[in-house]
Amino acid sequence: MKPIRSYLSAVFLATTMVSVVGCSPAPVNTEQYLVDTDVTNKAKAAIFTDPLTKDSQINVSTTKGVVQLTGVVSSQAARDRADQLARGASGALGVKNELQIITTSDTQPK
Repeated sequence: MKPIRSYLSAVFLATTMVSVVGCSPAPVNTEQYLVDTDVTNKAKAAIFTDPLTKDSQINVSTTKGVVQLTGVVSSQAARDRADQLARGASGALGVKNELQIITTSDTQPK
């Protein structure tokens, strides 16, 4: 009886360890994190100082060099300009532009 209990305990422990290790997130690469933070800061600086995009509600994040833009702008021109500025940020490898266009007339009650 004791060998079976030891065997079952070992199987349970092994199963638990595999599931914990298998579910753990990928390790964070500190160098990549710093590069992404730098790209984000450069894109934000460009977007928030540009006359066409500075009053927009734009969120900027970067993952593995790809800048993601989310939020709201007032025109297609502002959306395109934000995209252009993000692509121009040193170190940006690409842009995922998810900006929504909401004009003043869209926000007025009907």
